[in-house]
Amino acid sequence: MAYKSLAACVSDLEKHGHLIRIKEEVDPYLEMASIHLRVYENKGPAILFEKVKGSPFPAVSNLFGTLERSKFIFRDTLPKVQQLVALRNDPMKALKNPFKYVGSAMSALSALPLKTPSAKSKFIKTSISQLPQIVNWPMDGGPFVTMPQVYTEDIEKPGVMNANLGMYRIQLAGNDYIHDKEIGLHYQIHRGIGVHQSKANALGQPLKVSIFVGGPPSHPLAAVMPLPEGLSEMTFAGALGNRRFRYFYDDEGFCISADADFIITGTVYPNENKPEGPFGDHLGYYSLTHPFPLMKVHNVYHKKDAIWSFTVVGRPPQEDTSFGALIHEITGSAIPQEIHGLKEVHAVDAAGVHPLLFAIGSERYTPYLKERRPQEILTIANHILGKNQLSLAKYLFIAAQEDDPHLSTHHIDDFIKHVLERVDFSRDIHFYTNTTIDTLDYSGDGLNSGSKVVIAAAGEKKRGLWDKIPEGLRLSDDFNQPKIAMPGVLVLQGNKYINAEKTAAEIALLNMALMNQDLSGLPLIILADDTSFTAATVNNFVWVTFTRSNPAADIYGINDFTINKHWGCKGPLVIDARKKPHHAPELIKDAVVEAKIDEMGKEGGRLFGMI
Repeated sequence: MAYKSLAACVSDLEKHGHLIRIKEEVDPYLEMASIHLRVYENKGPAILFEKVKGSPFPAVSNLFGTLERSKFIFRDTLPKVQQLVALRNDPMKALKNPFKYVGSAMSALSALPLKTPSAKSKFIKTSISQLPQIVNWPMDGGPFVTMPQVYTEDIEKPGVMNANLGMYRIQLAGNDYIHDKEIGLHYQIHRGIGVHQSKANALGQPLKVSIFVGGPPSHPLAAVMPLPEGLSEMTFAGALGNRRFRYFYDDEGFCISADADFIITGTVYPNENKPEGPFGDHLGYYSLTHPFPLMKVHNVYHKKDAIWSFTVVGRPPQEDTSFGALIHEITGSAIPQEIHGLKEVHAVDAAGVHPLLFAIGSERYTPYLKERRPQEILTIANHILGKNQLSLAKYLFIAAQEDDPHLSTHHIDDFIKHVLERVDFSRDIHFYTNTTIDTLDYSGDGLNSGSKVVIAAAGEKKRGLWDKIPEGLRLSDDFNQPKIAMPGVLVLQGNKYINAEKTAAEIALLNMALMNQDLSGLPLIILADDTSFTAATVNNFVWVTFTRSNPAADIYGINDFTINKHWGCKGPLVIDARKKPHHAPELIKDAVVEAKIDEMGKEGGRLFGMI
């Protein structure tokens, strides 16, 4: 479908039973987010909020809440776009099979952005305070735009073809922002907008920023796509939406998306920051208050009958999980094609995406030797951790495809089991210290600062994994309530974390208690605040373990050693995944609001059968 607008998409979804309307007035403070979260959890439809308290504009969410709905939205264009991405990574495919790819050239041509000055007359001016002031979580610093398309141009190469379109959260009010005149622009490291701001700063000039909200659904998806270098987001949006990206420049020289429902224009001046946050984020915790670029608002535009688009992020899975699934459908083998020997790589959503990567690669360095060990996959691991946003990962588990051709990175328990059966922790663990991690991850020793570890496994099985606690297991006094999270993984409950010195003493006693016991079938031990919660599901296990630990600081080992600056252990690996004083608080819903939404879900309520 070539949707000309967000309204056209909403109408199409409603026509086919993929959208519900809420006609009653709903408060944007926590209530809209709570409804969205409940509907998403039940794999429900998109939601159109017709009356948003304090705003004249309706709002829609959960458009991409299921992969099936996303495929429905892009049902006519998905195969062609998959071909385009494949061709961008391997142009030789078109030469080898020209008839298969004959439609791709036309798709690319029709995707070229189209300048439409006549569209200026469609837009009306409003103010920041008139927009839906949606607050998702109780401790959020104010209302945020959660589905924006942030447009910037290269000051040295102006124009839409060299522009960047990214999805970076926008704080509309709160903190020290001047009402209706200033907003916060939060973007993290490894983002295209950073290159543009750096160039503008070097010239001492302000960066012009246009924030689009709404428009055809291909536009927000283009803003989050990890596109190959040189492939414009605007071109991709046109190809995916089967409609050229239409734009014009306003009287102040800001680019305006002619199909967007809302546009906020403004400037970011060199070295002008203000506190932004906190904000309930996709790791399941708050990102805290930090200085981020200040955007001085010039104009706020909207179309007649505009619809505000938003989403809610929190502990996975959420709507952005479905976004990720759709991205994987489109990009498929794009990254493996760029890294020789890599079969697949997967950012584990249940662990908050960036904290944990799984990868499978070839191990062909010494095929003439009977016993294999990680060699080529370590080279591949270095490539992965140097690749774009993959470089923000903390934990990378990598396995050799030769050991199991059917192994998949998308099956968490099977993949971890495969690694734990083969890993040698005296040899196969490799640290990267004092390096960058995800901006939203507070497990490290500062903003964007922490460590990484690669755990590699290749060769025959070394052990069977136990799914029961061994009889007579002896623990130190500091740890108790042992539980099995999955085969080979033992979870122990510890006292509240105090500091590194206290933990070192606790680990020393645990080491003494476990060193001479047979734990060969339990190669991994997790220290947690609550063993029942951590071991309840595999998703709980990976979320707690990999969001609450910093590898260099929180990994220990039973019977550990250091030789030639390589650290390893002859017994189980131990990860301290207890909450630390410097960690951000986790997301907890407001009980009063939840009770109100409960009423809406009862028989006779608007959400009966939906939540």
